[in-house]
Amino acid sequence: MKNYLGEFEELILLTIGVLGSEAYGVSIKDEMLERTSKKPSIGALHTGLQRLEIKGYIQSWEGGATAERGGRKKRYYKLTNLGMETLKNAHELRNQMFDDLTKLAWNG
Repeated sequence: MKNYLGEFEELILLTIGVLGSEAYGVSIKDEMLERTSKKPSIGALHTGLQRLEIKGYIQSWEGGATAERGGRKKRYYKLTNLGMETLKNAHELRNQMFDDLTKLAWNG
């Protein structure tokens, strides 16, 4: 598999895809907590986001400043075509391996 994803990277990509236009740091962290009961540190999340952007799996941009954030801007994220393709490949590989495992378990 040419574009290997670690578990944490995969979770970040999946979460960005699920959140769509509302994918920014805090919303990604909250969604991951809700779905996995794991609470990543904001530092680990930002490191993962930077790594995924360097690899070309996501793109980011700054939204407008808001009063609720003291005039600071949110950084939003979206999946790229390469990111989506990489997620699909990871999913297919996992399904193939699970199918092979269950065949062996039933026959072995």
